[in-house]
Amino acid sequence: MGNCRALVKLGQGWYIPLYHQLLNLASPFCHHPLTPVFLLSSMSVFRSGLLVLTSPLSALSLRLVPILASAARLVQDTLYVHLQPGLSLTGSTQPRSTYVQATSEIYTLISKLYADADVHTHLDIRVLLTNILSQGTTPLALGSVQNLSQPPEVVLTDFETGDGGQSNPVKQRLERYATSCYSCRPNLTSVLLYPEYELEAIDGELSPQPDTSVTSEPLQSYSDVVVGGTFDRLHNGHKILLSMCCMLAEKRLLLGVSDKDLLETKILKELILPYEQRVAQLSEFLVDVKPSLQYEMIRLLDRFGPSISDPLLKCIVVSEETLKGGLAVNKKRIENGLAELAVHEISLANDAQHGKNEEEKISSSSLRHRLLGTLLRPPQKKYLGGRCFLICHDIFLKATDLCCAGATVCVLDAAVLLEAGWAGMVHEIWTAIVPEEEAIRRILVRDGISEEAAQKRLQNQMPSSQRVKHSHVVLCTMWEPEVTYEQAEKAWGLLQKRLKEE
Repeated sequence: MGNCRALVKLGQGWYIPLYHQLLNLASPFCHHPLTPVFLLSSMSVFRSGLLVLTSPLSALSLRLVPILASAARLVQDTLYVHLQPGLSLTGSTQPRSTYVQATSEIYTLISKLYADADVHTHLDIRVLLTNILSQGTTPLALGSVQNLSQPPEVVLTDFETGDGGQSNPVKQRLERYATSCYSCRPNLTSVLLYPEYELEAIDGELSPQPDTSVTSEPLQSYSDVVVGGTFDRLHNGHKILLSMCCMLAEKRLLLGVSDKDLLETKILKELILPYEQRVAQLSEFLVDVKPSLQYEMIRLLDRFGPSISDPLLKCIVVSEETLKGGLAVNKKRIENGLAELAVHEISLANDAQHGKNEEEKISSSSLRHRLLGTLLRPPQKKYLGGRCFLICHDIFLKATDLCCAGATVCVLDAAVLLEAGWAGMVHEIWTAIVPEEEAIRRILVRDGISEEAAQKRLQNQMPSSQRVKHSHVVLCTMWEPEVTYEQAEKAWGLLQKRLKEE
């Protein structure tokens, strides 16, 4: 057979350890050692994974994109990332986790990792900070196993063997290393990724270009750190902010989570998750990435919360957008006879995927915008036909003739469907919303009544936030008509897909 290679497809019906059997079967017929080649299909096969990055920090920045692309083909939901530059998985001794100093270089790398990962929308990326040592923290022995909320089913690494293969001893060391650091699923699988790096010629040799634009200056740390925000639908921009907070904090991180009146000016505020759900997502992420900190979450009902009254706080973390708020906090603290806080500002991460009417930065409002036209909750499989027949005989009867004639969808335009208690007569409820100010403006233009009368009319109707809670699909008509058409076409296309899958 001459030169042979064992091909193992990662996808439906295939399992990574199968390559061992293929190698054993094929070896007697080949004249040269076999190298397994992994064809990574577009289908993800593991729900959760741990990515151990071993490349030097100076080279890792340029390697992140292909590494993440390779990992995203194998992991479907949660991908934990463990930074251990210089880790070797060869030799006679079992490698152990060591501390990495929290520096501006580490933070820049983590920020880039989250930003680069944003294109893989199915992945919940979480960079683990347990072994990232803050300047003012006393290092303790790294020996205990850290529990993770989504125990990994597979451990991946950018570490490469000399022959480019899936070496058994290397994989065994990788698995033992992963299980010595974190709680993993039984029968943990390991994969050496071998991404295709883009190389540039340096002195006649091909090599990844190191990133020399950042320094290794240690980050100043503080005993107690405070940060505030809405934290709706936790995204990679939030994770960059929270990672900095965790690296700056030595003991406690106080988080103010906006609610009630502070949400009134937010775009598509009706789609903001409930406070309890946002806090639960925050808590799970923070305990995963750095369980050694004390986390205190406060419901923010005004701009300042405890940031202007807590004497133990030493530092406030802000973004470019909230810098003025941080300075206002210090002004209030001085008025209250408290020491000013160190203000640590971080840059916003750009959203390469942003579309029309979306922000250029990674933001919750953009994520809410992308929910328009999508299915927010499962459809009702059965409707209460008998009851609705009595309530609205003619409408229900007409819909039932249409169905007999072969129609797959019957659209019922009913402005008071929810108020009348008719939700049980349909499989899906689609709602169009608009901000209250815009609704009043349109009433004034259309009906020529006073602003007071328009406001009273809206107050007598079910608020949009209540309608959204009962709706399966939400549209928003606050932008140009073509934007509404796009939302409607998107919603209709997804509905047709759902019907085909039934």
